[in-house]
Amino acid sequence: MKALWRGYMEASLILKITVSLLLGVIVGLAAGESASVLSPLGDLLIRLLNFLIIPLILFTLIVGINQTNAQNLGRMGGKTLLYYVASTALAIIAGLVVSLVFQPGSGMPLPSGEELETPDNPGISTMLLSIVPENIFIAFSELNLLGIIFTAFAFGIAISILQSSKAFTEQGKLLFSVAEGLNEATLTIMRGVLQYVPVGIFAIVANTVGNQGTSTLLSLGHMLMVFYIALMVQLIFYILSLFIFKISPTAFFRQARTPMLTAFVTQSSSGTLPLTLNAARNMGLNKGLYGFSLPLGATINMDGAAIRIAVSAAFAANMIGDPLSFGEMFQVVLIGTLASIGTAGVPGAGIIMIATVFVQVGLPLEIAALLTSVDAIIGMGATALNVTGDMVGSSIVNKTETKHYQPKST
Repeated sequence: MKALWRGYMEASLILKITVSLLLGVIVGLAAGESASVLSPLGDLLIRLLNFLIIPLILFTLIVGINQTNAQNLGRMGGKTLLYYVASTALAIIAGLVVSLVFQPGSGMPLPSGEELETPDNPGISTMLLSIVPENIFIAFSELNLLGIIFTAFAFGIAISILQSSKAFTEQGKLLFSVAEGLNEATLTIMRGVLQYVPVGIFAIVANTVGNQGTSTLLSLGHMLMVFYIALMVQLIFYILSLFIFKISPTAFFRQARTPMLTAFVTQSSSGTLPLTLNAARNMGLNKGLYGFSLPLGATINMDGAAIRIAVSAAFAANMIGDPLSFGEMFQVVLIGTLASIGTAGVPGAGIIMIATVFVQVGLPLEIAALLTSVDAIIGMGATALNVTGDMVGSSIVNKTETKHYQPKST
């Protein structure tokens, strides 16, 4: 038993996750819905990851701010936002182009009796207001990533000012030292959680495969094929971008593969955030950059969801026998980009985004209801791409900052 445990601990994380994925599929297919008995093990993984989100964002960002000049932060923030908007728009275009080639939904009968209840769209103004939480505890309890980022920025800048002042230099240095220590403590906890990740992934995959089965997959197989081809096109765009900025794709994916696989299984960008931050740290990225770019990306940068919007719109238009015109495609790109940014991070965000675009373009919501039957399978690929896009963006911005970055003088 000791030898088995030692072998498990010494095996690479990616090997353990790969084996867990395969075992999860096998058990899910064999056990069917009975595999749901394993769901508590998967729920535990989600809880452990969520447990780490707040301290990781808070302390990583506070420490990063105090190691970076304000000018650097402003420049990096602008580049990050520009990348996220452009990447989302390109993802929707990729989805539409692939859909034009493969024509998903053509010849399929319209669904009957399907109903879709869409959550209220909070709108961009509500999202912007959520950046400043009503109080810190609400931001933490509701896992409001934008609010947590704002809190970390506020305290990080305050500590920086204290360190630079004559009256409170010692207090500022003490607070920074505490934040740095707590950041290292959080990373130590994370190393322990990483050992449980394969077990949780096995349980989640088995439960998902057992409940979804193969019938749902086959019924909308063509649409799913088009969706995953579009994801691959966007992934190729990422790889080309890495080459352009002279970043080794091999080195990038060596670190990125663990959060990518975890995001694929858990279907949660924010839940995977601890692993994403850990990967950025292992890549050697600027802590002041990835401390805010990755949490922000988990909230507003949804390339996978953007592709889902595009393919779903094309699928619905083809089903009703009225393919999207170029004018309608432009609307899908414009509205889809705004919708994916304005509703990301909201419960039911995927449904809200699709419903918003469908209403604007005049597509029946009954078809959106049909697509919810394969929501889990779509969500897996979309979330993995979301997380990949966040890490690619952070890596590119970090590379462009090499010439400009100057550590904060102490």
